[in-house]
Amino acid sequence: MPSPFHETHRAAVDRALMTAFGTTELDAAHALSGGMSGAGLWRIRVGGIAYVLKIDEPQNAVSGPERAYACMRTAAAAYLAPRVRYAEPADGVAIIEYVAPVSLAEYPQAGHALIVELAQSARLLHETPAFPPLTDYLDGVGGLIDQFPSLDILEPAATDELFARFATLRADYRTPAGDLVSSHNDLNPGNIVYDGARLWLVDWDAAFRADRYVDLATLANWFTRDAAGKAALLATYFGRAPEPEERARFEVMRVVNHLFTGVIFLNVAAGERPEARLADRTLAGPGLADLHERLRTGEFAILQWENRVTYGKARLAAALEGLKAPAFGAAVAQLAA
Repeated sequence: MPSPFHETHRAAVDRALMTAFGTTELDAAHALSGGMSGAGLWRIRVGGIAYVLKIDEPQNAVSGPERAYACMRTAAAAYLAPRVRYAEPADGVAIIEYVAPVSLAEYPQAGHALIVELAQSARLLHETPAFPPLTDYLDGVGGLIDQFPSLDILEPAATDELFARFATLRADYRTPAGDLVSSHNDLNPGNIVYDGARLWLVDWDAAFRADRYVDLATLANWFTRDAAGKAALLATYFGRAPEPEERARFEVMRVVNHLFTGVIFLNVAAGERPEARLADRTLAGPGLADLHERLRTGEFAILQWENRVTYGKARLAAALEGLKAPAFGAAVAQLAA
């Protein structure tokens, strides 16, 4: 079939296909809808077998493919990510075995078993050879916050207290060396593929060596519905009940994850529609628990631009509520002690 790829990528894609399969001939190629990483994703067929072709922009130093591909290869070697058939950072092209997705709603045992497997996957990931470093995680979140006012998507008063409280946390919180692990850093439902038998972790653009509680907090905020789910996540991950300091770090990072996720959603939305002006530029809107329930039932389509704005605002509201909560203050006091 004729190459469907843009002419600026054709030579690199042909090199990838020839290296991986000894041919540049495709049986089929279909563009896939991706997440927010900006990569071009294609499902291709070569010799009757399906693969994912990923085209990145090599010049992007922050989400550059060299680090992401190294993390992806490490995860694939641990059987946590699909097999990598080809990954060349200089070209920004990777070919990965395709996993046919089954809805996470089909996962058995009403969610408890899913939390257990997610925790086991996180533990195995954190035990792999160390990913390349990039930045301190809280400094990275701080960098996103520094860019936020220029986007002019919310009134400054809506986030002043939130960002001021985070600045205090950022100055005081330190990750112990023993908690720096190979971290995915973005374990949202779009980056976890269920094949009907097991889970696979995909999209390693945000991966680097980071605080272990980043992944645990991300999983808790996306997948657990109550205290029992969070307890199961931590007990499975540690193989025991967590120590007070471990629980405190987990609770602190859960709040940071709300902030990170909210800023990312709104940053991307503002970049997509820079001229858009929201009717409500405050953090008012549906609560996060309500949105997550509607996500589970399919009533809330998170890929719609307006819904991503609503979700981002809900995450920032949850972050502010968390930073002001007595439990957060107790967790910070526990770490200070």
